[in-house]
Amino acid sequence: MGIIGDSLDRAAAGTTTRPIPKSAQAQMRFLVKQAKGSTLTVAGRLGVSPRTVERYLKGTLRRPRKDLAARLEREVRKDWQPRVRGRAKKRAAVSGGIVIETRARFGFTAAPGSTDDGRMRRITQHLPPAYAARLFDAQSSGASEQQLQAIAAEGLQEVYFKDRGRRAQDLRVEFTDIDYVELDF
Repeated sequence: MGIIGDSLDRAAAGTTTRPIPKSAQAQMRFLVKQAKGSTLTVAGRLGVSPRTVERYLKGTLRRPRKDLAARLEREVRKDWQPRVRGRAKKRAAVSGGIVIETRARFGFTAAPGSTDDGRMRRITQHLPPAYAARLFDAQSSGASEQQLQAIAAEGLQEVYFKDRGRRAQDLRVEFTDIDYVELDF
């Protein structure tokens, strides 16, 4: 995915109430259970052979290589506590909103006489639930990174730069050169 999509995934993973399984065997067992017993499906997700998955399940193999350990943890996190993550997303989309912290270049299109030179800014801003809902809907429908960036830029434009419509009515914000984005809900 992209920087905003990954940040949404990390924020959702941060809402879990229990830690993921620690050992490679327990992680493999969880993935096989999620795949309804199919070691072939798990092997495809991890990029290993079905026999390797079986060896981890038996306990013959215990410590995966670093790259496999990272893929294994990433795949477990994707499926870990989906109902808890779903409730947290729903709460953010209905009542809580989302907090975005970013360092990026913001440029402007505004009325004549104002500066439109972009500059790097570090912004931490709470966005209303409507923008959280739009981000989650766009992510679940497979939106591109540019579409997610456009939603985030519109939210920052309305809440941070326009102060919810109280100033700079004709201002249009460009959200580019993203250094980092952290989302929390």
